Amino acid sequence: MTYTNFTVDTDADGIALVTWNMPDRSMNVFTEEVMNELEKIIDHVVADAAIKGAVITSGKDSFSGGADLTMLQKMLAVFAKEKTKDPEKAAQLLFDNAGRMGGLWRKLETSGKPWVSAINGTCMGGAFELSLACHGRVAADSEKVKMALPEVKVGIFPGAGGTQRVPRLTDQQQALQMLTTGQTLSPQKAKAMGLIHEVAEPGKLIETAKAMIRNGLKAVQPWDEKGFKLPGGQIYSPAGFNLWPPAIAILRRETYGNYPAAAAILKCVYEGLLVPFDTGLRIEQRYFTEIMQSKEAAAMIRSLFVSLQELNKGARRPAGVPETKFKKIGILGAGFMGAGIAFVTAKAGIPVVLLDRDMASAEKGKTHSDSLISDQVKKGRVKPEEKDRLLSLITPSADYADLAGCDLVVEAVFEDSAVKKAATEQAEAVLKSSAIFASNTSTIPITALAKNSARPKNFVGIHFFSPVDKMMLVEIILGKKTGDKALATAIDFVRAIKKTPIVVNDTRGFYVNRCVLRYMSEAYKMLIEGVPAPMIENAAKAAGMPVGPLALTDETAIDLAQKIMKQTVRDLGDKAVDPRQMALINTLVDTHGRFGRKNGKGFYDYPAKPAKKKLWPGLKDLYPQLEAEKVDYEELQQRLLVTIALEAARVMEEGIVTDPREADVGSILAFGFAPFTGGALSYIDGIGAREFVRIAKGLQKKYGAEFKAPKLLLDLAEKGETFYQRFDPYAKGEVKKAA
Repeated sequence: MTYTNFTVDTDADGIALVTWNMPDRSMNVFTEEVMNELEKIIDHVVADAAIKGAVITSGKDSFSGGADLTMLQKMLAVFAKEKTKDPEKAAQLLFDNAGRMGGLWRKLETSGKPWVSAINGTCMGGAFELSLACHGRVAADSEKVKMALPEVKVGIFPGAGGTQRVPRLTDQQQALQMLTTGQTLSPQKAKAMGLIHEVAEPGKLIETAKAMIRNGLKAVQPWDEKGFKLPGGQIYSPAGFNLWPPAIAILRRETYGNYPAAAAILKCVYEGLLVPFDTGLRIEQRYFTEIMQSKEAAAMIRSLFVSLQELNKGARRPAGVPETKFKKIGILGAGFMGAGIAFVTAKAGIPVVLLDRDMASAEKGKTHSDSLISDQVKKGRVKPEEKDRLLSLITPSADYADLAGCDLVVEAVFEDSAVKKAATEQAEAVLKSSAIFASNTSTIPITALAKNSARPKNFVGIHFFSPVDKMMLVEIILGKKTGDKALATAIDFVRAIKKTPIVVNDTRGFYVNRCVLRYMSEAYKMLIEGVPAPMIENAAKAAGMPVGPLALTDETAIDLAQKIMKQTVRDLGDKAVDPRQMALINTLVDTHGRFGRKNGKGFYDYPAKPAKKKLWPGLKDLYPQLEAEKVDYEELQQRLLVTIALEAARVMEEGIVTDPREADVGSILAFGFAPFTGGALSYIDGIGAREFVRIAKGLQKKYGAEFKAPKLLLDLAEKGETFYQRFDPYAKGEVKKAA
């Protein structure tokens, strides 16, 4: 029998080698067709008396990325349609579909013949659940091999037996840690946990897997044998009593109850370990069916899986422009940002010229890369030879002539128009006419900077976030004259350094900074109102933000906030900044010398390590304090999210961002906008435009004009539309340019 996605070769010992190699994909994923074929292969192995057992592996560099989540999206679309006709029938259909993969893995492990999973590369989600259902598991001893059940990161959980097999193979504490965080395991860690049996040299992986079958591997899982005992003890045991009460509390502390899937994992493990294995699978299937219907799952799958993948693949790249293969890239300015950009470029294997005003400054920028990569070597994440290779790709320079031959130059000099003008002119004098010039400005409009260029169609903004090596988002800014080639080259560069690009039209603050400034501004207002600072920070975290607005201001620097406010007043007039907020920031900077983390004192005090930062006690003396009991804590949470979401809606109305996927993904990757909502626009869509407008009007009445809903939002509310309906990213159309 022949298959589209698999080959089956049986050797002289009667061991079938099942090789998974999807013809039209760079990585194997589970689709309906794949699962149907795999079921036929399981039936074939069982029926053929000559086959003694089977090894399953991949014909690609990776094993599998798990399920194709667009399949889940389609399943939910069918459910929504059927639910309007017959809710009970729709729920049963969803339950049956949710159990399809788990049922197949159970069929494999109870087939009566031994199966071994030979894991040769990345093995995620449903693929690792398939491996756990195999009677033997061997992983190649390679850095390429990573195993995980990361579903919780996209709002669901391992629903094909993962919550039942993992805690029956390792102790419950490690199982919960892995399942609730989506922790990635190396082969060595997986073996130490008891999740795999052997680690083999990559060249001997298949032979090692076959040897397990030849050596009499039992075709029965431990939990299917009489007298099976859980590793680490039962739920109702001294170990269980020590684990479960704090586990529930820790989950609450980490998630604030915002992630239903994480809570469902605890329920699946707890309830599943109290009953026989098949009953545990049924419990898991029920919870999985419930979680799949949650708005959190729908929003997170869309933004953090589907949209993220599409943007990473260049969804906004202009069609018909040949892809740029970078031979050499120039970075102007070897300060913290420039040095960071040089590091990620060299890490991608691209030669870099790192240029500054003198060699000492340029060398100092290269030292930044040395310290970053040395730290990774120390932690065992990269090999010493990789460090040498990376550093050899960075050429420090003080001579603009060294930029000759660059395909792209990224300017990251001081935020001063005159300095940027000089850098642009000197670079363009030696660059080939086809080269692209990009500015990493965070405040100066790209259209204004492009006036310094002899070829504005080749001028584009590439806005990185700090620290560059950790932040995954990059804003690509279109000036009025930016051409398709410049946009395509910028997207190609961002993809080459493995970051996510979003395309933004030109405006003050672009997209991300506009939203972040609203977040911080709302916190300043709360402080001025007399809301105790700890309540502000805690409300932000309870709302789903990873960092409170006051801590975020400290990270970006309070004196920078002061400079931005002063510049805004100079450019737009006194009314552009709330004078009370200006007074607060001036008091912190000018009166108390509190600049933020960089000088050890801001909204927080930063004592020497290992002591943790703590809010500055002097904050409560700046304004009369409200009694905590009289502050509406839920309203604080709402204010912080709504103010950001309203700014995202304004940005869409102004045509600054034209694709809701970019607004959502950008808000999560750049400043961690409550990921469980799916992002700033999905937050509005999840509430519904009409209800959101009602909330905004209530807040506007109490707290001012910044909560005024833009006309676009009022129109969506009136027509009952969502952002994804109005700005359908899949409708045919040109990439929108700046007006």
